[in-house]
Amino acid sequence: MCEPPSAPGRAVGTRPREGAARSCGLFLTFEGVEGAGKSTQVELLRRALAGHDPIAIREPGGTPLGERLRELLLGPGLDPSPEAEMYLFMAARAELVARVIGPALAAGRIVIADRYHDSTLAYQGGGRGLATWWPETFPRPRRTFLLDLPPEQGLARQRQRAADRFESEDLGFHRSVAEAYRELAAAEPQRFVRLDATRPPEEVHARVMEELAGLLPAASSRPPTPPAGSPR
Repeated sequence: MCEPPSAPGRAVGTRPREGAARSCGLFLTFEGVEGAGKSTQVELLRRALAGHDPIAIREPGGTPLGERLRELLLGPGLDPSPEAEMYLFMAARAELVARVIGPALAAGRIVIADRYHDSTLAYQGGGRGLATWWPETFPRPRRTFLLDLPPEQGLARQRQRAADRFESEDLGFHRSVAEAYRELAAAEPQRFVRLDATRPPEEVHARVMEELAGLLPAASSRPPTPPAGSPR
């Protein structure tokens, strides 16, 4: 019988308790600053693992409630307090865990997430300076791929389109987020895999596949074609 993994509350940079129960599925997440190429890597991995029928999700979003909250959190016009912002992200995530992630892992599926709770630890913890923790009901990923990119380069990549509320933050905020991500990766080296996001997408994807070689069940896969317009 599958049991959802859990972890105690913790602040940025602290280690989780060892021995947390694992689910039957495989939970993989991609994290990083704005413009690091997370969505590109999620799509490349989804195509490569097509034989496993993975579930690809994004945060915030993935459920009707999550998509509504995404509009509120990323769109213009609202300026919630840091605490309200953090709890809205966590509410969207709780719904996603209950409706999608938890059932999929319990059924033995592979779940690939474009952002997850480490984003709250980095953005609201590192960027906003709030006390953060990991709720026990949020499954902990088996692997988290941190796409490491200087914030300046990531923001430059995003200039092709209108900036959302977070992309519009000043450079100091994004540098604090990047530093928080580095602290999280250093605190959990068994979970995090840091990848050089300045490299071409195909090269980054090849490193992802190398890291997953011992974790994936046997199934057919094929080399994916990078999505059009993917960052380099």
